[in-house]
Amino acid sequence: MKITVVGSGYVGLVTGVCLAEMGHRVIGLDIDEDKVQQMRNGISPIYEPGIEEWMVRNVEAGRLLFTTDKEKAYTESDIVMVAVGTPQRPDGSADLSFIESVVMDLASYVNHNIILVIKSTVPVGTNHYVKSLIDRHLHHDVTVQMASNPEFLREGTAIKDCLEGDRIVLGAENQEVHDVLRSMYRPFGIPIYATDIRSAELIKYASNAFLATKISFINEIAAICEKVEANVDDVAEGMGKDKRIGPSFLRAGIGYGGSCFPKDTTALVQIAGDYDYPFRLLESVIQVNTKQQNLLVEKALKYIGHLEGLEVALLGLSFKPNTDDMREAPSIAIAHQLVRYGANIRAYDPVAVDKAKGILPSSISYKNTWESAVEGADIVFILTEWDEIKQLPLKKLPSLMKSPNVFDGRNCFSLVEAEEGKVNYYSIGRPNVLSGVKEVVL
Repeated sequence: MKITVVGSGYVGLVTGVCLAEMGHRVIGLDIDEDKVQQMRNGISPIYEPGIEEWMVRNVEAGRLLFTTDKEKAYTESDIVMVAVGTPQRPDGSADLSFIESVVMDLASYVNHNIILVIKSTVPVGTNHYVKSLIDRHLHHDVTVQMASNPEFLREGTAIKDCLEGDRIVLGAENQEVHDVLRSMYRPFGIPIYATDIRSAELIKYASNAFLATKISFINEIAAICEKVEANVDDVAEGMGKDKRIGPSFLRAGIGYGGSCFPKDTTALVQIAGDYDYPFRLLESVIQVNTKQQNLLVEKALKYIGHLEGLEVALLGLSFKPNTDDMREAPSIAIAHQLVRYGANIRAYDPVAVDKAKGILPSSISYKNTWESAVEGADIVFILTEWDEIKQLPLKKLPSLMKSPNVFDGRNCFSLVEAEEGKVNYYSIGRPNVLSGVKEVVL
């Protein structure tokens, strides 16, 4: 099939590459000429393991083309997939201006019947709004049929998720569109769930909101564990063995971040509010997550006493491992808090430093290795569970640090490892370990 994918962020680029890998002819349309030229040269604008190899292979095979030529993109494809950003407005609602811009361009150029697929995360009713908008501005006597095809990609494993996902959700206005899109996705071998457009739009928000709810729930359980002398790891594992609950997203920590959960939870609260329904549960999920990002600094103040003039090392800056995405990363709030309390900060992240420099306080110094970050430090904060960080030898810290105080926001190490490492180890929802001796905080 001939497909145009508009937008070359995580969703658009990964989707286009995977469709090309399955044998389709894909045009990747973006308005940024420099970005397009980079992609033609096999350089990805996003950090995603494996993406550049896949790009090069499909470009060389003639299945994948990157362009800024809107006329070419809209006149040479039968399916147009929109994967542009829908950033959050100050009131929490989704900004649809990028989608509206795409619609107006498409209306000007498209000269044959097409299917327009919205992959961007959009409020319920957006597809119908787009349909009315494009029908009013079409320059040719053609038919544009609509479909909603929300994405469920995770940064860092996006290619795997695209090719091996749990399901593909298709919302369409008629059976003809469903049949065409089923055919497009058939090579993926993934179960397809077909529904109406509005339900498909809501499935994306509901899915992310539920996962965010699991995260905030286990973080609240972690807080109770610290008070009743329980271990949240054991509680989560025991819960997860119930098939109705499952083990995923039950890992206590300093909260969720990234481009999806914070934006989508807030947007769903806004959508509910637009229909005069107060979504109290989700409001609480958001409040818990905001509180959770303050937790490590609060623990440091409680157990160390002050932060003024102390050397603090931050290990991991991106919101999750295997990405350089800093959007809503807990490191942002934590770094600003530490600066306010007078700490001197040095930081290390395997890939996110360049992006972090434009977001975190300017006083932070950045190191090329975790060893140089922790050397001479009074405190280490573990903020992202990169494999490299999870595997660092705790036993080395007492000789590298001025004082071996480790505040682990991702529970990367077992309490046994902390005991053997001879560090003062403070984690989330578990007993403290003080220089090899367990201490339960009441």
